[in-house]
Amino acid sequence: MGTKRLIAPEVGPPPRAWTDPVAGIDFIRLPPGTFTMGTPPAEPGREPQEVVHEVTLTHAFYLAKNEVTQGQWTRVMGDNPSHFKDCASCPVEQVSFYDVEQFIRRLNERGGSGYRLPTEAEWEYACRAGGASPFGHSSSLSSRDANIDGNHPYNAPRGTARNETTRAGLFPPNAWGFFDMPGNVWEWTADWHCPYPSGAVTDPAGSCASAHRVIRGGSWKFDANSARCGLRYTHRPQDRGYSLGFRLAHD
Repeated sequence: MGTKRLIAPEVGPPPRAWTDPVAGIDFIRLPPGTFTMGTPPAEPGREPQEVVHEVTLTHAFYLAKNEVTQGQWTRVMGDNPSHFKDCASCPVEQVSFYDVEQFIRRLNERGGSGYRLPTEAEWEYACRAGGASPFGHSSSLSSRDANIDGNHPYNAPRGTARNETTRAGLFPPNAWGFFDMPGNVWEWTADWHCPYPSGAVTDPAGSCASAHRVIRGGSWKFDANSARCGLRYTHRPQDRGYSLGFRLAHD
């Protein structure tokens, strides 16, 4: 009697796009890479804490195409804490860092492990999308490009202030396919607010002693400068606000 030869199935690279089965969140896979984090001294609006340094991310990860919406939050949590209600496709807001942790914990229980917030470095890596300009591949931003306070654009004509959130995907995505990296709602990251190093780092995770967490991306309530890829802003983890939401990552 002959022996059967076992042939291992071919294993290709993970899919670039993936949708989680619980909340219906669309993810894009990002490869490992090295990029320049922080803001060059000559960039208008730069703050001293935005120290330029080289960052290497050694592991691929997934990042959500959009900010988590009210509808997705409700599917997981059963409620909607948002101020701007009745818009299932608008980003959820009025969520603290601790609220987001609870959402992630419940999603991991229902959909398997791996859901988390992006680190500050991962967020900026995705925002820049291989570019080095203030908004990745663009040096200007107005209310035509993103949901920001258009009365205060960046190297662009004055626009309008919508004074509320807008539905996910209303504005064009960045070069890597991510929507609303600038504007709509601020996004919690996993990092505590720590001083940047002056030299190159690998897989930074903002784990210093601090009372504040880093948020990124600006919002409908803030000027265009606040939405620069390199700008850092903070909130206490217990804070909630009409312009404070999040975007998920997945390992």
